[in-house]
Amino acid sequence: MSSYLRPAAVMLLLLTLATGAVYPALVTLVAQTVFPEQANGSLIQTAHGEVVGSHLIGQSFSDPKYFWSRPSATAPYPYNANASSGSNLGPTNPALSEAVAARIQALKDADPGNNLPVPVDLVTASASGLDPHISPAAAEYQVPRIAKRRKIDESKLRELIAAHREDRQWGLLGEPRVSVLQLNLALDAVSFPAPN
Repeated sequence: MSSYLRPAAVMLLLLTLATGAVYPALVTLVAQTVFPEQANGSLIQTAHGEVVGSHLIGQSFSDPKYFWSRPSATAPYPYNANASSGSNLGPTNPALSEAVAARIQALKDADPGNNLPVPVDLVTASASGLDPHISPAAAEYQVPRIAKRRKIDESKLRELIAAHREDRQWGLLGEPRVSVLQLNLALDAVSFPAPN
């Protein structure tokens, strides 16, 4: 019996050290050396060093003077990084149709004069529920509302969107996008002249 237990115990100890200590330490060392920003959460800081969010996790904005993020299906609150998930509602589910209709109505109520088509990413949640980006079209849709609230020229907002636009990764992966948090931080940091 001991001829079986001793090799098993030694193997357990070696594998525990290899997979529980050596491998994690090696991966942490490589990550901190090669990708320190990503390994530490891709944090976004203000000019004063205050951490306000992450490049990887969205935030909910509801004030009409800011760009709004796409809806989040995480529970118990939007953009809960501990509960990443989509709504799992299929296209034929009446609950999805009702949620989308309510979101469209909320956008129309916030900006009644806006007759542009509502971009799909402003009324549907992403698969993770944590998406920090919206499409340039979704940002453009919100320009009239923000311009009215902040009393600034719409062209200045469009310039800000263009300056924060991210293209496809390596020219082929994903779609063009805008980080909502970074756009809103820039919106607060820039002083715009009043429109003529």
